[in-house]
This record gives sequence, structure tokens and C-alpha cells, in this order.
Amino acid sequence: MLDDLCGTGPEGETAAPSGGLLAIAGGAGLGKTSLIAEIRKEAVARGCTLLTGRGGEQEQGVAFHVVRQLVQPVLASAGESEHRRILGTWYDIVAPAVGLVAVPGASPDPQGVRDGLDWLVTRFAVQHTPVVLIVDDAHWADGESLSWLSSFALRAAELPILIVAAYRPDELPAQASEFRRLAERQGSRPVTLAPLSPHGVGRLVHDVLQNSADDLFSRECWALTGGNPFEAVELIAKIRERNIKPHYANAAELRDLASSARGSGLVERLERLGPSPVRLAWAVAILGTAVDPHMASSVGGLGAEESVDAIQRLREARILAGRTGDPDRLDFFHPLVGTAVYRAIPPAMRVAMHGQAAVRVTEAGLGPTVAARHLLEMHPDDDRWAVQQLRAAARECMRAGAPEAARRCLARALREPPSLEERAEVLFELGRSRLLNEPATTVNHLQAALEEPELEPALREAITCRLAQALAHTDRMAEAAELVAAEGRSSSNPRTRLRMQAEGFKWNAFRADEEDSAARSRRLARLADHLTTRGMAERYILGLRAWDAMVRGEPAATALAYAEEALGDGLSWTDEEWGFEVPVMVALTFMYCDQPGRADELFSKGISECESRGWRGAHLSFGLTLLGYIRFCRGRLAEAEDLVHGGLRIAEGVGQRIPAQWFALGILMEILLARGRVDEAQELSDRYNYGQVVPNAVVYPDSETVYSELLLARGLRSDAEQRLRAVGRRLDRRGMRNPAWCPWRPLLAEALAQADPAEAQKVADEAVELARRFGTAGAIGRALHSAAKVATGAKSLKLLAEAVQHLERSPSAYELACALVDHGTALSRAGLPQDASELLLRGMENATTCGADALAARARDELAASGLRPLRLRAVGTDSLTAQEKTVADRAARGWENTRIAEELGIRERDVELLLSGVFRKIGTDRAGLPELLRHNEIRSASQAPPR
Repeated sequence: MLDDLCGTGPEGETAAPSGGLLAIAGGAGLGKTSLIAEIRKEAVARGCTLLTGRGGEQEQGVAFHVVRQLVQPVLASAGESEHRRILGTWYDIVAPAVGLVAVPGASPDPQGVRDGLDWLVTRFAVQHTPVVLIVDDAHWADGESLSWLSSFALRAAELPILIVAAYRPDELPAQASEFRRLAERQGSRPVTLAPLSPHGVGRLVHDVLQNSADDLFSRECWALTGGNPFEAVELIAKIRERNIKPHYANAAELRDLASSARGSGLVERLERLGPSPVRLAWAVAILGTAVDPHMASSVGGLGAEESVDAIQRLREARILAGRTGDPDRLDFFHPLVGTAVYRAIPPAMRVAMHGQAAVRVTEAGLGPTVAARHLLEMHPDDDRWAVQQLRAAARECMRAGAPEAARRCLARALREPPSLEERAEVLFELGRSRLLNEPATTVNHLQAALEEPELEPALREAITCRLAQALAHTDRMAEAAELVAAEGRSSSNPRTRLRMQAEGFKWNAFRADEEDSAARSRRLARLADHLTTRGMAERYILGLRAWDAMVRGEPAATALAYAEEALGDGLSWTDEEWGFEVPVMVALTFMYCDQPGRADELFSKGISECESRGWRGAHLSFGLTLLGYIRFCRGRLAEAEDLVHGGLRIAEGVGQRIPAQWFALGILMEILLARGRVDEAQELSDRYNYGQVVPNAVVYPDSETVYSELLLARGLRSDAEQRLRAVGRRLDRRGMRNPAWCPWRPLLAEALAQADPAEAQKVADEAVELARRFGTAGAIGRALHSAAKVATGAKSLKLLAEAVQHLERSPSAYELACALVDHGTALSRAGLPQDASELLLRGMENATTCGADALAARARDELAASGLRPLRLRAVGTDSLTAQEKTVADRAARGWENTRIAEELGIRERDVELLLSGVFRKIGTDRAGLPELLRHNEIRSASQAPPR
């Protein structure tokens, strides 16, 4: 594999360099470290750059312990300014994990840190190629390092980096399953080491003792060591030290020698060296790997001269390693020796020495995380200092993106126990540390925190809000809403009551089982109209009012007015206190109100904010998925599909059957159906059991409605009808009647068209009426188009023409393409080929630009069937406005009517309409949103312009 890495072919010819993973598996003492030493020598001889790390039995709980060994030598020679230059925007995300100075801030999620480490190591591999990254004793690597290594190793083949990992298969922890699968995957089996054969041990005996050993003596050496290379080498070394003749007559002396290399025999050998070497060896075992001699002396309670003598004696006895590597650090001769020494320390002494180590490393300035490793091994002792150190270590772990390590520290602090005044704070911190990966456990801790007596009001409010969030994440929306409602009623603080009202409105909006949505909407409307200030709670209430108005189908102008007030100078997506749900709802309100360009802008900013903070889990999944939905609404189907696939991949890494996954699946199915890929949509549904499970939370697009759309595409009208009627009953009961938000009525009309045309027309007319009440051109155009599908003759043609007129005034590019093709098809079949040709051609152009391949093909076939030769497409797939479009957009934004614009430019009014239609689709707005979006675009362009 070094040949592949260095680009050397089998005959010495030059080849393209390629990396990979070399896994070395074997039990203790079988020679993994020796094999790695040979690989290191060969790599150095070939000019490779080395990155090395090693797991430690005592450091398994120290987050990123191995990662820091790998990268700190790379960063050691530079200062903070150079580190910031190297890491760029990743600095604040990755710095705490690799042991660099970082300003206090929000905690990145583990995936964000892994992505940052990927970037750092990839950059190093490219700049210092070829690179060999070695991890010895990977079975003892901390979980965070092993998780990163497992994911990064998948990319090694694409980079000039060879990853070498040695481990004991039987000692890999349960949480290392990902690493095990990687190391043992088909086509890349690990190099598995086996014990030496009798012949192999015999060769060792002859080579080392350099005299004629008889075969029976060598055979006895093999039998006593089981062919274990470490034990065989140790036994042979002791035979040479004792000057035992290698004859079978002396075989009886071997048993005691063999036992001294392991377990109790090794401990007895250590004890014979005297108390000072014993205490020093214990201290090294307590402190772990690469131990500072002064620290070991202090923990062992030895003086300077006594320590030097003890170290020398331990090295001579092959208990401590010689001065190879770093002579100023102490390590055991072999990990087996360290394990035996640690286990031999009397339990009470072991606990006391860990306590001594915790104090000494703190005094040495090594930080609370290093001290916490020792505190975790101590018995609870009602020690306030220990609680403070463990809480500080938990904060460091959270800042480094290691919530599981933080959880261990806080759980131990809770057992110390903390003082009554601190107990609620520790429970709160413990709950927060587990929210993303164990929300159910979070609920237990936060409920316990809330039950603590005499809570400070601010802490009680924070606990309540986080507990409601945890309940919501575990699909207990009703409990979340009831919790904040009860807290609001019991609080005497007006700000707290307002905050609890905002939280209650938010969680009720996501409840699928809310019984009295109308009453909640009325309370929300009254409260929003009587707010006199604009604090964060007030803005969130206004944002929720905007969303509620949109979902219920109130005039879009009403929803937009509330959305603008809520938005103010911006809403953060990464505010840990307030959450990101309301900022997302505000942005989507713009999308549903025919201003997807504004929503696109807000989502792009929110996603960038999440990425800059290292939030690459559920938040980023939602962001990418819903940005894909916005692009879908703008008619950019290929872009939308890529974004939603990315969101779905992240969601699957977070968990199964979570809201982020439901959102992604529904949107992806809509996109696939729009692109004519019905079979793929069905496969997706089958794979995730999409149509058979109804989520307890409100998701959009509505999952039952999307599945009904799939059924219609497959011609299963009766099944679709039943589901859509159930959707109608569920949503009408809650007052959610906006067809722009959930088009169940238009779809039901289509399902009924053949079996009951009269009811189909009635349902379609209801949708048109509701769309007109909402008032956006896109909603009205889509409803009219659906009504035309269930009408006949002249009425259908009239409705299609009106649908096209409205959709031309909207940003709904794909819906416009559909209406143009259907209108052109209807005109062609009505005997009006010339009128049909222009519409079909425009529809084909728009469909091609959108990426709606099946729709474009249908338009092309219709043109051909009508005897019309499809012309070359005129559409240009770009978002850039032409000079004429810019002029028309500018005049329209100033409030000019189309007639006046046409007169000034000397063109037909119809040409103005078509130019504006292109503007709306390209920048993603209707006429009402044009001034604001143009202003935002101008500000953004000015900020991105290079300085003069």
C-alpha cells in the first residue's frame, strides 16, 4: 500500500498516488506495535509525512485524545494567528477539539466538528503528500476520535493518505461498531496477526541465545507462551539474563520465568524492586501514556533522587520503556504491562491516587478536562471543588462538540453530590448535554431539575423551555404545550408569561392532534394586535401569527405584514435560548405568499449561520431540505432535488422517523413527481414506509397529501380520494384551509373527476374561492388550473387562460409551465393550432429550464402530434435579468402600471407582461414583493462589490 501511496508501480514505474486504509487486527502481544514500527521506518525512508496517535486504556473517556496527538504536532510550531489562517472559517468550530484557544461560544454538534477535522487533515494531506496516519491501540481510542476516523477513512482512497490502524478485535467497545464495519468491510479485510508456531518460537530461541537449543526446550518455550510474540521474547530475554542453558533438562525453570511476564507474576517482579519503583509504576499507570516524570513523582509521593533511581530500575526490569521516542516521557514497556500494574493497585489506593492526580494536573494548569478523567474514577465525597471541576470539564467538552463526554462529567457531578443550590443547575446542564442525541433521557433530567425547590426564576424559565423542546423532539407535542401553559399561569413575571405564551403557540402549531385550533388562533391574533414593544418574545409571537394567518388562508398581505414585523433586523437560527423553529416559519411564510426569493435569501443566510457555528445535524438538514422546497417552488427542480437529497442524508445520520426525515421525504417525492419519475417516487415511499405511517407532528408538505399525489400519478384515484377526504377532515377541523399551503382540494377534485364530475367541480370551485381570499397570483393560478382540469369545453379553456394570466404574475415557474402546456394542448385539440403553438413552445421552454423533463417531452410530443415542428428553444437558463427586464422591473417596483411602462419603452403591454413574468420567476417574487427584494439585492450587490 505504500507503493500505491507513493505512486510507485510493481516494476518501479510511476503511477498515480492513491491512499487507503490498512487495518491490523490481533490480540494483545501479537506484534501489532512492532509491525507499525516497521511501517513507520519504511514510510520515513520513502519520504512520507507521519501523523501518529495511540489510544490509552486510561484515556478512553478523554474526548479527542487521539485526534490531538495526530494534529497537534502539525500545529505546534505556529501561533494563534497562523492557526486561524490555516483553519479559516473552521477555526472556532475545530479549535477546542484539537486543543487550541477558542473564544467561548455555542457548542458545535459532533458532525460539524468531524467535518472540520476532515477539512484540516485533507488540507494537510494535500500540502504534505504523501501522508501516513497511524493510530495504534485503536480499541482504546476515545469515542470521538474513533468516530471521526471511521468516517474520514472512507475518503482515504481519494486522497494521498494511508491510514494505518492497529487494534484488538475482542476489545473494541460496543460503540465502535462503525469502525469495526469499516475495518472488516468486503474487499479490505484487516491484516490479522496470529500466534507464532512452535517452529517460529524455536527460531527466536536459536537466534537470541545463539547456541544450540534442543527442540524440546524450544517446544516448552512455545507451550508456556502459547506462541504469543511478546511473552516469547520476554521469556527468552529472561533465559539469557539468568544464563540458563537451553536444554530440556532446564525446562522446569521456565514456568516461573514465563509467569513473571504477565499478571500476578509481573506484579511480584515489580514488588521485588522495592516500594519506590512500585509507587512510581502505580503513578504512571494512573496518569496514562506519555507521562511527565515530575508529575509521576508528585503523584507517587517520591523525591527527585528517589524518582530518578526508581525510573532507572523500572527500565532495567523492562517494566518501563527505555529512552526511545521522547526521553522526557514515561511509558510502559508494553500495554500489557500497564494494564497489569493498574489492576494490581489496591482499590482504595487507586482511588486516592486518582484524587492526587486530579489536584496535581489542575495545579499544573492542564485544565478541568484532564482533571475530570481522574475525578470520574473517585468515589462520591460531597466535594464542592470536584463538582466545579466536573462542570467546567463538561462545558469544555460541549464547546469541543463532545456531548457524550460532557454527559459523563455531569452525571458524575450529580453523584458527588452538588449542593442544593447547584443541583438544579447540574440537572439542567445534564439535560442540555443530551438533548440532540438522547432527548428521552433529557426529559427525565429536566423534569427532575424542574422539581427542585426554590429555583431562581430565570433558571426555571430556561429549564421549562428546554424541557418543552425535549418533549417536542420525542413526539410529545401535547405535553410540551401543556407544560409551558402551566408555567405561564403560575408565573408572576409578565415577561415570563409572555415567553410561555410564545412557546405554547409554537408547540401547538406543530401538534397534529390539537383539538381547538380556532380558539388558539383567536388568542394569538388578539395578543399579536395588542403588543406594544418588540422584544424577542414579541417578535416570535408576531412570527407565529404570520404563520397562522398564512396556514388559515387569511389574506397574504396580512401574513406578510406580520412576517416583516417579526423579522425586524433579522432572526438568528442558532440562538440556543429561542430555537430556530420560528425563524424558519417566518421565512416560509414569504415562500407561500409568492415571495420565494425572499425566503431563499433568509434560508441561505440561516444555513450559513448554522455551518459557521458547526451545527451540521438536524438544523442543517432542515435548512437544506426546506431550501430545496423553496427552489422547487421557484421551478428549479434539479437544484431542489440535490438540496433535498443532502438534507435527507443528514437527517438519516441524526435518526429515523424524526421530523427532519419526514420533511425531506415529502419534498423529495413532490420533486420526483414533478420531474415525471413516478417509479422512483414509489420506490422512495416503499423504502421508508412513507404512506403507511402518519407523523404525530405537523409537517409540510403534508405527508398524506403527498402520498395521495403519488397515488394519482399511478392512476389509483379511489385510494387517493379516501386519503384526501381524511386530510380534508383533519385540516378543516383545525382551520388550515389555504390551498397554497396544502392543495388537498385541487387533488381531491382530480381524484373525483371521472367518478363524480359534479362534486369534483364543486371541490375545485371551493379551492378557487379560498385561493382568491388568500390573494396571491400563484395560489389563484394553481387553483384555476386545477379547476380547468375537471371542467370541459369552453369553460375549461377560459379557466386555463385565466390560470396562465395569474401564473405569469407569480414566481411559480414550474406551475406556469404546466398551465401553458395544458392550455396549448387544449387549444390544439379544440382546432386552434396556431394559438396552441405559442403556448406549447413557451411551456416546453419553461419546462426545460425548470428541469421538468417529462413535461417538456409531453409538450414536444403535442407539438409534433399537431403537425407543428418544435422550434429551437429560446429560453436561457440563467437568473440574470436582461437590460430590458431590469428596466421594466425598476418601473414596476416604483408602482408604475403596465400601460405606462409600455408607453415609455415603446412596446406592447403584452410584452411588458411577459418581461415581468420572467422577472418574477428569476428573482422569486410577485409584484407586491418586487420593491423589497430589489432593495435587498442592491444591498447585497453593494456589499459584495470589490473595494476601489
